[in-house]
Amino acid sequence: MRMKDIPWFNRPWTKMRRAGIESLDDAELLALIFKGGTKELNALELANTLLKQYNFHKLSEVPTKKLQSLLNDDEIKAFQIKAVAEVCRRHSKLMNKGYNTTIETASDIHRFYKDDLENKKREHLYALLLDAKNKVIKSELISVGTLTQSFAHPREVFRAAIQNAAHTIILVHNHPSGDPSPSTHDIKITKKVMRAGEMIGIKVLDHVIIGNNSYWSFLEKE
Repeated sequence: MRMKDIPWFNRPWTKMRRAGIESLDDAELLALIFKGGTKELNALELANTLLKQYNFHKLSEVPTKKLQSLLNDDEIKAFQIKAVAEVCRRHSKLMNKGYNTTIETASDIHRFYKDDLENKKREHLYALLLDAKNKVIKSELISVGTLTQSFAHPREVFRAAIQNAAHTIILVHNHPSGDPSPSTHDIKITKKVMRAGEMIGIKVLDHVIIGNNSYWSFLEKE
C-alpha cells in the first residue's frame, strides 16, 4: 500500500497537525522520521516491520548494519534511527545531570551515570572528581575491562584527580550482567584505592556500581 492510499486524515502528519505529536503511536512517529518508505513498503509499514522486532528502548542497541538490513538495506534510514536514539540519550543525560551538579547521595551518582553505563557490554571504571563543595569537576574514564572485570592501578585513578585539583573522588563502574552486587575483586580494589587516597590526601568518598535500574554503594552498605 502506498502512503497516498491511506485516507488523508489518518496520515501521521495530518494527525499531528490536528491533535499534536502525542496523538501519534510509535509506528507513526517513526514514519514521520523516515519521511518516505521503499518500493515495497510505505513508511508506516516499514516502521511496523522494525517495531515488531525492537521497541524504542532497544533500538539504540541494534548495530547500524542490522538496522539497515531490517530497513530493506536503506542506510540513510538506519542512520536516522541511530541519530534519534542518540538525541534521546543526550537529552536524558542533560535532564539527569544538569549543569554544575552537586553530588549528595549514591542515588545522585546513579542518576549521573545510568544513561552512559547501563547498557555497556564491558566494564567501564570512572573516577568522578569533586571540589570541596561536592560539585562535579570532571568525570574521568580510567579503564575499560573485560566482560567480567575492570582493573586500574591507583596511580591511574589519582592522576586525573591531581591534575584537576580534585578535593575528593568517587569510583564508579558498571556490571554488564545487570547485578550491581560487588565481587571479591571489586571489594579488593575499593580498599586498595581508598588506602592510596588516604596516603595522598584525596579521599575516596564512595564506590558505586551501576546495574540495570539499580546500583550498589559501598558507603550506604557500610
